[in-house]
Amino acid sequence: MSENNQLRDVFDAIADPTRRQLIRLLAEAEELPLHELTSQFQMGRTAVSKHLTILKEAGLVLDRKVGRETRFRLNASPLREVQDWLAFYSKFWHANMVRLNQLLEEDET
Repeated sequence: MSENNQLRDVFDAIADPTRRQLIRLLAEAEELPLHELTSQFQMGRTAVSKHLTILKEAGLVLDRKVGRETRFRLNASPLREVQDWLAFYSKFWHANMVRLNQLLEEDET
């Protein structure tokens, strides 16, 4: 586990399209209450709350109480793990495309 003492793997948390959409919504806003997040989906408040709990367990979402309302915001730092993982494959594909290009150029001569 990372220094955040995460309970859930970040890759597991972002595997679901609903959770990825929640991350996008929170990235576009500083902070959103549960009712505003729920209004963006065709599912109930309980289902959205369950998705938010999974994101919280992965360290991707932080929440705070404001009166009777719970507000959520994105903590994007755990996404660095995903970015680092993807960076390796980006280099892999770039190197392979360069080699393919070289082979195609050699074939033309």
